[in-house]
Amino acid sequence: MVKVAVTGAKGRMGSLIANLTINEKDLKLVGVTERPDSGIIGKEFSEGIKFFSSIKELPERPDVVIDFTVPQATLKLLEEARELGIPLVIGTTGFSEDEKKKIEEASKVIPIVFSPNMSLGVNILFKIVAEVTKALKDKGYDVEIFEIHHRFKKDAPSGTAMKLAEIVAENLGKELEEIAVFGRKGITGERKPDEIGVLAARMGDVVGDHTVFFAALGERLELTHRATSRETFARGALVAARWIVGKKPRLYSMFDVLGI
Repeated sequence: MVKVAVTGAKGRMGSLIANLTINEKDLKLVGVTERPDSGIIGKEFSEGIKFFSSIKELPERPDVVIDFTVPQATLKLLEEARELGIPLVIGTTGFSEDEKKKIEEASKVIPIVFSPNMSLGVNILFKIVAEVTKALKDKGYDVEIFEIHHRFKKDAPSGTAMKLAEIVAENLGKELEEIAVFGRKGITGERKPDEIGVLAARMGDVVGDHTVFFAALGERLELTHRATSRETFARGALVAARWIVGKKPRLYSMFDVLGI
C-alpha cells in the first residue's frame, strides 16, 4: 500500500488526483494540503482527511507527494520534502530556468519525477517527435508547434508545448532560445529555415491539444495528441507515484516511468 499526499487539493487537478487515489486499492490518501491563507484549512476533504497547510503537518507520513500547483508553492514543497526525505511527483508547469535548477538540486537528495505532462500518450508523443526530428533533420522541413487549452490556463505556451520545442531543438543540435518564435505579427519576412514556431490558443474548456507540424514543399506531417479529460493526467501521475517509491535520489521523467 503506497501512502500518498496531494498538494493543492482544492484545485481542479489536485482534487481529481486525490479523489482517484481514494478509489485505488493499492493506494492510500493520507493527507491533502492547500495554501496557508485558504479558508479551507482544517476542514475535511473527505471522511477522515483534513486540509493542512504543509506536508510537515500531516498526521501520517506519506511515501510520496503529488504536486500540481503553481511554481511558488512547488518551491516551498521542495524544501519540506527534502527535509522529510519524501519523494515527489511534480506536474506543475510555468517554471523559470532558475526554478528548474532548484528542482534538479533537490533531486540530488530525494527522487523526483518531473514532467510538464503526465499523460502516457503525450510522453509517447515526446518520444515520436524526437525520432521524427532526427530523421528529417537537414531535409528542408519546417517545424511548428500549436497548442490549445481552456480559457482558465495561466501560463502560455503550455509546459507541454515548451517540452516539445525543447525536444525538437535538442535533436536539431540547436539552442531553443536562439531559434524559437512565439507568435508572429506584421512584416516578419520569410520564415528562417531553423525556426521553431510555438503558438498558443486559449478557448472554452479545451483540456489540451498539441500538434507538431513537420512541413516541406509538397507535404505536411502532423503529430497530434488530444486530451479529452483531465483524468488522463491524473492517472499518469498515479502511475508515477507508484513507480517512484523506493527509487534512488535523481531527477526522473515519465520516460523513466514508462521504461522508454
